[in-house]
Amino acid sequence: MDYDRIFKSAIERLHDEGRYRVFIDILRTKGSFPNAHCFGGNGPKPITVWCSNDNLGMGQHPAVVEAMEKALHEVGAGSGGTRNISGNTHYHTELEAELADLHAKQAALIFTSGYVSNEAALSTLGKLLPGCIIFSDELNHASMIAGIKSSGCEKRVFRHNDLDHLEELLAATDPDTPKLVAFESVYSMDADIAPIAAICDLADKYNALTYLDEVHAVGMYGDHGGGISERDGVAERLTIIEGTLGKAFGVMGGYIAADKTVVDCIRSYAPGFIFTTSLSPVLVAGALASVRHLKQSQEERRAQQESAGMLKAKFAAAGLPVMPSETHIVPLLVGCPVKAKRVSDILLGEYGLYVQPINFPTVPRGTERLRFTPGPTHTAGMMDELTSALVEIFGREELREAA
Repeated sequence: MDYDRIFKSAIERLHDEGRYRVFIDILRTKGSFPNAHCFGGNGPKPITVWCSNDNLGMGQHPAVVEAMEKALHEVGAGSGGTRNISGNTHYHTELEAELADLHAKQAALIFTSGYVSNEAALSTLGKLLPGCIIFSDELNHASMIAGIKSSGCEKRVFRHNDLDHLEELLAATDPDTPKLVAFESVYSMDADIAPIAAICDLADKYNALTYLDEVHAVGMYGDHGGGISERDGVAERLTIIEGTLGKAFGVMGGYIAADKTVVDCIRSYAPGFIFTTSLSPVLVAGALASVRHLKQSQEERRAQQESAGMLKAKFAAAGLPVMPSETHIVPLLVGCPVKAKRVSDILLGEYGLYVQPINFPTVPRGTERLRFTPGPTHTAGMMDELTSALVEIFGREELREAA
């Protein structure tokens, strides 16, 4: 067996399809984001970042940095172990209380990442509910799909945001069968929003639990940053809300919020929680400061929405193929993995503008795109520079006609 040939062939397939992923080597500059420096070639080169998930710049906010420095000097770097053994610090319990309050729930539970929180929570829920059927939106995150698969439950996929199809599937299920509807609030690639209240109506009608992934909305929507469910006044109707600390809150980690019994079950049964060293108290302190700040401050959310609206308008006015978006995410259609990578490379190499291409399997083949996430610190001048560069590159690569 030629193992080396098998591995090399797997990588070559990605190159042949134009889907091989290259990780940029950068350092952000504290206090001047979205400015950063890219390493490689002739040394560090100044660039502007257009695809960060630190959507509100909270990863560099003075209150967050100060809280992390304070925790580092007071308690040290690591947590000391799993939550069960020695890693259940006071920072962890404080953050969980803040997150529960943020989502109008009794309790919350922190994980090491959003991926882990989805995988651990969904797999555990499915195993605890005998014969459970999980109804999953077809565009759900990979982590949700992994959790559902690991649960061993029967899965029924409904067409994206299609209430009629969801009801058809629910109605065809035995009323006495445990049911869970799993979906997202903001879908990050198509930048659209789920009809949360209507899905809750169906869940109530057919006696199903609900699981909402808010990772692309927490911090950015709602009066206190509770996400689309807070904005729409439906948080209390959802069984479980899942979120991340690594996007709008600017640090690292994931979490769920629900009633005390549900959270206690996942805390007690989920291997992805039980057997993992807990987040460093330094990270938790930063996340705690970020959550508390965004509960009180509207400025970051307001500025982000203004930036997103401005960039969409500039792209549209320039004739660029900007895709419809209800949210802060600005997707630009390319439609070919090779060309998407080519545009991204030219932007970085010639213009010092960084955005990653988004290819299959993250999006369907033929819908490859560039995905921009303008934030509060992206200026109108930066947007003009980006738009002009894209117009030149799309013309050079003969993309506008194809798109």
